[in-house]
Amino acid sequence: MPESRWQPTLLIRASVALHVLAFLTVIALPGQWRWVLAAVLINHLLIAGMGLWPRSHWLGPNWTRLPAAATARNEIALTIDDGPDPAVTPQLLDILDRYAAQATFFCIGEKAARYPDLCREIVRRGHAVENHSQHHWHHFSLMGPRAMRRELQAAQDTFTSISGQRPLFFRAPAGLRNPFLDPVLHRLGLTLASWSVRGFDTRVGDAGRVKNKLLRGLHAGAILLLHDGNAARTAGGIPVILEVLPALLESAAAAQLRTVTLRQALS
Repeated sequence: MPESRWQPTLLIRASVALHVLAFLTVIALPGQWRWVLAAVLINHLLIAGMGLWPRSHWLGPNWTRLPAAATARNEIALTIDDGPDPAVTPQLLDILDRYAAQATFFCIGEKAARYPDLCREIVRRGHAVENHSQHHWHHFSLMGPRAMRRELQAAQDTFTSISGQRPLFFRAPAGLRNPFLDPVLHRLGLTLASWSVRGFDTRVGDAGRVKNKLLRGLHAGAILLLHDGNAARTAGGIPVILEVLPALLESAAAAQLRTVTLRQALS
């Protein structure tokens, strides 16, 4: 558990102040309630909008690129979500081995419990397993703080018991969140990580389009997002990530970019 005290962002502090001011205004000037209500609703819409923007920093710290030191070392992070998947992940690990590349796997707890040997194999091959929630519920961003903490703690316990590696990073399902998440992450010692560029490879079955999207964001410090779980298939039935990854790693090598895990980028 972190020793430092959680610090709310400027937006959260301003929102709390606005609600206090709104309460006092309604008591002192009840005739102004319409204006007060409008201000509060606008504030809530703003907060909701920040929660729907995965790369936003307004609700708390969020890795959208690697730290400056890692960028200076020409490092990039390949992050892979929604696994482990018994049909895709083993092939993916072989490709990573072929190119001596390392990746961060944001796994789902219940899938890791279903395929524990595969989760352990990810770590054995030098990659990192991080927290992508226990169940990957689509309503995650609507949860309250207690439910969020239960969900994240369950995943922490799952991954630690299976792999022996306690997650240091969390990625929200679909990247969506609300203001309750940041204090929960702080209490559990987790850092939120989103991405610099994604290829939408759960929806786009055209490997060329996915590859070109990722290559446009391929630069030092980039965090790239792909999926082994829920991967879209090409017209030939091949998971898109398996078609895209070799060309992506070859381009990274040609640009003298080194793939590292997010926890390696901390050093």
